[in-house]
This record gives sequence, structure tokens and C-alpha cells, in this order.
Amino acid sequence: MNTIEKALMHALFVHLHHNIDRVIDFEAINELNLEVSRLFSGALLVGPGDDAAVFKIPGTEGLLVAKMESHCSPNVPRPYDATATLVSGALRDVVAMGGRPMFLLNFIGTRPLEQKVLVGPCGFDEKCTCGECKEMTSKERVDLMMNGLRDMCRAMDVFIVGGGFSTSFSDIVPAAVGAVIGKLVVQVPLTKPAKAVGDNIILIGQTGNDGNDSLFRAGVVNQMRPALALFEEERRTMESTLAAFQTGKVKACSDLGAAGIGAGVCESAKYGGFGAVVDLSSVSVKVDGITPEEILICETQGRMLVQVAGEDISEVLEAIRSKGTKADVIGAITRDDKQVFTYKGKTVAIIPNKLSEAVLKELKEE
Repeated sequence: MNTIEKALMHALFVHLHHNIDRVIDFEAINELNLEVSRLFSGALLVGPGDDAAVFKIPGTEGLLVAKMESHCSPNVPRPYDATATLVSGALRDVVAMGGRPMFLLNFIGTRPLEQKVLVGPCGFDEKCTCGECKEMTSKERVDLMMNGLRDMCRAMDVFIVGGGFSTSFSDIVPAAVGAVIGKLVVQVPLTKPAKAVGDNIILIGQTGNDGNDSLFRAGVVNQMRPALALFEEERRTMESTLAAFQTGKVKACSDLGAAGIGAGVCESAKYGGFGAVVDLSSVSVKVDGITPEEILICETQGRMLVQVAGEDISEVLEAIRSKGTKADVIGAITRDDKQVFTYKGKTVAIIPNKLSEAVLKELKEE
């Protein structure tokens, strides 16, 4: 188990972002939903468990898509980018199901408004040693957070329709939560699990070395560099993804959020009961000097993964690129029970669909 395998497996198998079923009793939720479905038959199509929920309000036409997401820790070093990417992350989850986002509800929790907070790389320590941090009031930080929400919603033509606010938080990390609701614009909801061996994996958008949260949480790097908000790129990626859907040839779709390409590919293949091979040297990158490990796991915004059959690649790529977005075939679904990531012919990481108890124990002890 090399360093990057350890970081990615930690994200996939240990960190609760990818393992909330260890905390939340989904079986009890499903039992509840079955009871409610006796009254509102056919109202819930997907949820919970995929990128977003798909449902219908009885008596109305069409389907709705909704997703709630939190993005708290990055508000310590970069509050503006943190809330902007909170919005874009939830928006991409809605898009991943085949929806166009329309409405946002948000919640912000912070320390009392007059209290001083430290914003920057040393914010978690509450004492600056880098010379790059800025001391400000909690209110000034809230203003930055709200500006991030607003600017991303403006870029994506999404209403902010309400939310909640509290100044009773005492933790260093403020709370930032967003819920996005949109309208399904495809005939049948798309889902994350891979569908067939041989399907090609297409990456929409370009990859940078920002958003190293998974590396930071796994102890691989000492400084968190939260993902930068990408307003124009997010809009182009959304329109390109929706254009790909209109071909009717996309079989599976994943939003690229936490742990980046690594998590997007691994979760899709695993949930579908397959494996995958990915050539990281086929990925379009935004910066010089980026490492294969950063390409694999960094959480650069404005990207999506779609899967299509081989005979449909040209049509789907043409639809994506017609909206001015980069798109690359980076791999394929296999019959294996693991995901293999290579770079220029050399293996970077091999991630199994299941971990041994010994490996899982080692990851938890890190």
C-alpha cells in the first residue's frame, strides 16, 4: 500500500463523507419511505444513496432532483471559495442525476458576530506563523461566505430562496450547508453505478492541484489547499454535461467531489459490481508540474464523469465540446474487482472494492 493508495483508501473506506451508512441507519429510513409510499405511491424514485434524490410531487407533472451538502472545514482558510464550492458541489450532484438546478436553501452557523477569527492557512491553529492570514470578525467572515454563495448562484442562474443562520457556534470551524433543488430534464434519472463492462469513462473539464482535502485528512500533506471556486468553468461543465445527456447515450454519471477522479471512478465501478482501468496521463490538466497523485485525488471543481458505450464516444464527445468544455476518454469499466490507475504506463494506485480487516485497521490507526 503506497502513499496515494493509503490516502484514497482512507477517503473511501474510513472518512465518513463516503461512509455515512456507518452513522445513519439507512435501513430504518428505507422502512419509513416504504410506509409513506403507501400514501404517496410513486413519489420517490431515487433516494437516499445516489448523488441526489429524484422525486415527484403527487398531482404535478415532471420530476424534481434535490441534494443537501455541507462544506465546513474549508471555510477556515478560504471562506469565499468554500461556500462557492459548497454550492457548485451540490449543483453538480443534481446535474449528475440528469437535473438542471434552480433553487438553493442554505444554513450558516458561526461564532458570535463580534468575535475575532483567523482566516488563512493557520486558521485551524488560531495563531498565524505564515504571514498570510488575516484576522477579522466573525461577521466579516460571514460576509465572505454569503458572497461566495451568491456569486456561484449568479453564475449558475440559481435562486437563493431561503435558509437559516446561527451565531451560537463555538468551534473553530463554521457550519456551511446548502440544499439544491432542480428539475429533471432527461427521460429517466441517471445513476452513479457503472452499467456494463467495456463502457468508456469520459472526464468533462480540466484538473488542477487545488482541493487536496483528502490528502490532508490522510496526513499525506501538512497544509490544506481547498478547491478554488470556478464560476465560468462550472457553468460550461453543467451545460456540456446536460448536452451529453440529450444524446441519450450516457449510461452512468458521477459528480467529481471529494477525492476527485479516484473516488468518482472507484465508487461507480464498485457500486456497479465492476472494476476499472484509468490512464491518468489522458487527463487534461490546468497547471504545469502536477503529479499523477494530484491528478488522481485532488478535488478541482467544474468536472464530471460520464460513461458511454464505445460506439457512442464520438457523438457524446461532440456534444460536450460543442459547449466549449474539454473532454477526454480516460479509461474503461472492467470485469475486475479493483480499480487500476496508471500514468504513462506505470501503476500509480490499485484500489480494491473490498479491504481486508488488517488493512482497514491500519488505515483507521493512521
